[in-house]
Amino acid sequence: MEDIRKDTHFQYDFILSLKDFEFWPGEQTDWCCWNYHSYIKLRNDVDPKDFENKLLLARDKYLIAYMKGQGSQDVTDFIQYHSFRLQPVSNIYLNAEINDNVSHGDTKYVWLFGGIAIFVLAIACINFINLSTAKSANRAKEVGLRKVVGSLRRSLVTQFLTESTLYSVLSFVIAFAILCLCLPGFNYIAGRSLSIPWTSWWLFPCLIAASLLIGIIAGCYPAFYLSAFRPIQVLKGNLRMGSRSGALRSSMVVFQFAASIILIIGTLVIYRQMTYIMNRDTGFNKEQLMIIEGTNTLGNKTEAFRNELTKLSGIESVSVSGFLPVSNANREGYGFYLEGHQQTDRSVQAQKWRVDADYIPTMGMKIVEGRNFDRAVASDSLAVIINETMAIELALKEPLGEHITNGNMVYTIIGVVGNFNFATMKSPIRSLCFVVEAGGESSATVRIKSSDLPSTIASIEKTWRDLMPHQPFRYSFLDERFALMYDDVLRMGKIFAAFATLAIVVACLGLFALSAFMTEQRSKEISIRLVMGASVRNIFGLLTGNFMKLVIISWVIGTPIAWYGMNEWLDEFSYREPISSSVLISAGVIAVMIALTTVSYQSIKASFANPIKSLRQE
Repeated sequence: MEDIRKDTHFQYDFILSLKDFEFWPGEQTDWCCWNYHSYIKLRNDVDPKDFENKLLLARDKYLIAYMKGQGSQDVTDFIQYHSFRLQPVSNIYLNAEINDNVSHGDTKYVWLFGGIAIFVLAIACINFINLSTAKSANRAKEVGLRKVVGSLRRSLVTQFLTESTLYSVLSFVIAFAILCLCLPGFNYIAGRSLSIPWTSWWLFPCLIAASLLIGIIAGCYPAFYLSAFRPIQVLKGNLRMGSRSGALRSSMVVFQFAASIILIIGTLVIYRQMTYIMNRDTGFNKEQLMIIEGTNTLGNKTEAFRNELTKLSGIESVSVSGFLPVSNANREGYGFYLEGHQQTDRSVQAQKWRVDADYIPTMGMKIVEGRNFDRAVASDSLAVIINETMAIELALKEPLGEHITNGNMVYTIIGVVGNFNFATMKSPIRSLCFVVEAGGESSATVRIKSSDLPSTIASIEKTWRDLMPHQPFRYSFLDERFALMYDDVLRMGKIFAAFATLAIVVACLGLFALSAFMTEQRSKEISIRLVMGASVRNIFGLLTGNFMKLVIISWVIGTPIAWYGMNEWLDEFSYREPISSSVLISAGVIAVMIALTTVSYQSIKASFANPIKSLRQE
C-alpha cells in the first residue's frame, strides 16, 4: 500500500479485518446494536436520497421486528429518533458532531480565522488610506498644476488607483514569499498539514484578482479625495493640508485599535480558559499516573504482571482497565433502569466501565457513599458503583442496596463515586457506573510515588519484558493525554495570539507613520510653544493626548463586541471561567501602552528638537 497522505479522511497505523474479530459472538449478524460506521460506495446512477429511503425500509423490516421480538411493543419513539442517513466523506471533516474517532475540523474556526484575516487586511488598507490623505498636502500642487495644464479628473483618479494597485501587487508578491517560508511553522502551531496548491489552475488567477481588488479598494478614497482639489485654491496656498479628512482618519484609527483590542481580549480569554481547565478539580488525580498500553496481550499473565508491579518500591498502586477518563479510551453505553420497572420508566443512558477493585483508589477518585469493590467479597461480581449524576437521574435518594439492570444483568449498588470529568469540559458530567467484569484489560494504570521517574519506568519496562519479551513496551502519562484533549483549544489560542500580534504590529506601523507626519506638520507650532516656555511634558501631552483619546474610544467600542463573541465561544464549555472585568481592563491598558510606546518616540523627538531650525525661515 502507498503511504497514507495527511489530508485524507482515514488515518491509521494498520488495518484489521472484522471478519474473525468480534467483541462477542454474532456481533456482525445481530440487529441489536451498531458499533461501527459503514462506508458505502454508491453507483453513479444512484440517488443518495432514494438510497436513504431504502435504508429506512431495512430499519422497519429488521430492527423493528427485532425489538418486538425482545418484548418492546411501543416502537413509536424508536421510529421517530432512529434513522440512517448518508453523508459524503468530503463533508465529514468540518462536521464535528460526528463521532467517528477521526480528526475533525470546525467550520466556526474557519469562519473565525477567516474573519480575523479580513480584519488584519482592513487595518492595512486603512493605514494606506490614512497616510495617503494625511500627506495630501505634499501632492496638492502636483494635482493643481496637472489640472491647470489640462489633466482631467478621470486621468488623475486612474493615476492614483494605478499607484495603489502597484503597491498591492508588490505586497502580494512579498506576502506570498513570506507565506512559503512561514507555512511549515504555521502547520506546526496549528497541528495541520496545509500546503500551497501549486498545480491548481485557480491559484495564480485568484491571487492576481485579489491583489488588484485590494489595490482598488485601498486606493479609491485617496484617489477621489486627491483628484477633487481645486487648482486655484491649491496654487494660492489655501489648502488646509488634509484637515478635511481628519475625522475620517480618527475613525479609522479607532477601527484599527478596536479590532486589535478584540483580538487581545480573545487571546486573554482563551488562555484563562485553558488555565482553568488544566487546574480545575476533575474528580480524579491525573498526576503521576502512567498508562501502559496493550496489556490485553498478557492473557493469563495479567495478574502476575500486576503483582510484580506492586512489589516495586516506586509504585503505589496498579489497576488494569482500558476505561479511562480521557479521549480515545474504551467506552460502553447502556440503558439502565431500576429492577422491576419497565425499560421506559426512569431509564437513563449511562456508561458501563469494566474495572478492577483497585481502579477507584488508583485513579484518586472519592467514594462519597457506600464502599469500594472488595476482592474478598464474591457477590461484588454482581455489584455496581454509580456516580452522583446517575443516582440523581435514577431518582435514588438512598441508592445503596438498590438493584438496577441493563436488560441483561441485574446489579446491586454498593457505592456512589464522586462526579468526575470523563469527557471534555465542553460536555456536562453524565451518568456512569463501574462493574468488575472481564473485557476491559486493554491497558494498565500505574500510580507512581517515586520522584525518580526514569528509574521507576525502567523497572516497569524490565518487568514487562520479562513477561512479554516479544511485545513492545508502550506507555504514556494521564496528564499528557488529558492535556491532549484540549490541544485544539491551545492551538487556537496560539493562532489567536499570532493574529493579535500581527494586527497590533500593522496598526502600530500606521500609527507610527501617522504620528511622524502629524509631528512634521505641527513642527512650527511646537517650536513656537517651546520658545514661549512650554515644557517637554507639555509637548508630549499635546502630541499624544489625541491618540490616547482615540485608543480609549476604541476600547469602549471593542470591549462589548469581544465580550459577546468570547461568551459565545465559552458557551461551548459546560465548565468555564467567566470573563472578568480584569481581562477587559487589562486589554485596554495593553492597547494604551502599545499606542503610547508607538507615538512617544516622535513626541519626545519633537519635544527635544531645536526650535531655531524650524523657525529659521519665518
